[in-house]
Amino acid sequence: MAEYLKPLPIPSPESEPFWAGARDHKLKIQKCRACAGTWFPPATICAHCGSRDHDWIEATGEGKIHSFVTYHRIYHKGWEGELPYVIAIIELAEGARMLGNIVGIEAEEVVCDMPVAVLFDDVTPEFTIPKFQPA
Repeated sequence: MAEYLKPLPIPSPESEPFWAGARDHKLKIQKCRACAGTWFPPATICAHCGSRDHDWIEATGEGKIHSFVTYHRIYHKGWEGELPYVIAIIELAEGARMLGNIVGIEAEEVVCDMPVAVLFDDVTPEFTIPKFQPA
């Protein structure tokens, strides 16, 4: 495995189930038992109703691009040689929205509402990063 030069996540107690799921190539999000809302990023209370009663569920990993930005400039040396790259807000089939890197497509071909699917990049033995590609 080549040296990974990008910043690595710093899991919090709230996000550890997400990162553990990613290591197993599962996209985990939270779902409220009170209102059935889903959300991301991880939190101790429901983003919709404020309930503290929730579960972690495995999302399908399917969704669509809600919005995106294309980076043409390097803000961290880890992305050197990867310009341009796309970071998007993905609206998952379950309703939650999350940020993700769009891969497997030229940056200028990315559009809103494009169907995408998760893929998992095992960047270190400890960390797997979910990314998205055209579905």
